[in-house]
Amino acid sequence: MPIRKAIERSQSWRLRLTVPQFTVVTGLLVVFLGTLLLATPLCSNSSVGLWEALFTATSAITVTGLSIIDIGVDLTAFGQVVLALMILTGGLGLMAITTFLQGFVMHGTALRRRLDRGQTLDEFGVGGVGSTFRAIIITALVVILLGALVLYNYGFDDIPNRGERLWAAVFHSISAYNNAGFGLWSDSLERYHANPVVNGVVMVLIITGGLGWRVTSDLATQALRRGRSRRRLSLHSRLVLRTSFLLIGFGALGLAMTEWLNKGGVFIEMTWSERWMTALFESVTARTAGFTTIPLSLENITESGLLLLMTLMFIGASPGGTGGGIKTTTVAALMAATRSTLRGRDAVVIRNREIADKVVLRAVGITVGSLLFVLGMALLISIGSNLNGEDPFTFLEMLFTCISAFATVGLDLGVTAELSRFGQGVLLVGMFVGRLGILLLLSAIWEAATREQIHIQRQNRVGYPREDLYV
Repeated sequence: MPIRKAIERSQSWRLRLTVPQFTVVTGLLVVFLGTLLLATPLCSNSSVGLWEALFTATSAITVTGLSIIDIGVDLTAFGQVVLALMILTGGLGLMAITTFLQGFVMHGTALRRRLDRGQTLDEFGVGGVGSTFRAIIITALVVILLGALVLYNYGFDDIPNRGERLWAAVFHSISAYNNAGFGLWSDSLERYHANPVVNGVVMVLIITGGLGWRVTSDLATQALRRGRSRRRLSLHSRLVLRTSFLLIGFGALGLAMTEWLNKGGVFIEMTWSERWMTALFESVTARTAGFTTIPLSLENITESGLLLLMTLMFIGASPGGTGGGIKTTTVAALMAATRSTLRGRDAVVIRNREIADKVVLRAVGITVGSLLFVLGMALLISIGSNLNGEDPFTFLEMLFTCISAFATVGLDLGVTAELSRFGQGVLLVGMFVGRLGILLLLSAIWEAATREQIHIQRQNRVGYPREDLYV
């Protein structure tokens, strides 16, 4: 009887969880299980304790790529497989997976709650959670296998052992598509900075994963249609594609300009073709991927170049993709709102379509909340470093690392491994919050937990008089 009552209480508590709360709890459970698994001798050597396992598991589930261990040395072959599976779990969408699981544990859910879960999956549609999730997995596996096949045959052909080459191709293909940035080598992909196949395949995988399921599905649907049955891409798809490629081009051109004009050490030693390829790769990978083909440090990259990379990292990938950041559509909405304000318009219009006020307010909330959170992270790390008497890092280094963690990028200036556990803990929290999204986390904290409270909130609609505010 006591066991039965405990089970009933557990089920009752689980049913009272809102979607954001359920997502946070499930994410924490996955990180906890991954930590215990990575800490075992089956997955790692004696240098990996519970703290190192926790940091690595969180980085993998949040598809960040920041690491305080050497993946290729400290993890066993089985541990690397476990890490790859955790990257897949986080990359295919922590919110999508938990929402899919919620369909099995929340029986008797009303239509409105099903619609709410559909919105958590970026509004995939009513009742289409299961089929959509299967399509996401199939698409991901096909793209990853194609990428691994090309890397095996043409990219990593310098690895003589076929087994090692195959695993390197599969692991880096998984990491690239999921925008994780984990590599089997301590220098990431620096040894392949002049290899066009490795650079090209990894960039294609990063971009494909970062665009999001909605965009890739829309593109595939239009490609399969013929003649008059074709229609224009949705506004979301066109906006994502346009913003993404504009940012990639702007980043590549800007990075090339800053490093050449300021005579950045790494770029000066390269040929012209290598410079352009490196600038393009770093522009793509800064959009939450985390791979690098050049050593990142204040000695090798100019401060203006690092500032450009931080901007790209903070923006990140697109909604529904495997990357983080505030998202391309958020920036597009803010730019459109700015343009409308400067032109004296009352409505925000993008490509002859009026954008709802709540979308603009959401974009503002995401941007301001994310910026304040990142600045808070940098402040805490700075205070912790001073109290512990650590070698002081420059504010640029700390801010770069905090943005990299929050936007789930994984680019590092050599700061992460040198931080105290307090500083690494700040990054750990930042990675988890950044992967979930600042608004979802706040919803999990503040949203009413019971249906009665939700019903009361919906019925309590109070209007307030308007008054002008000078800005």
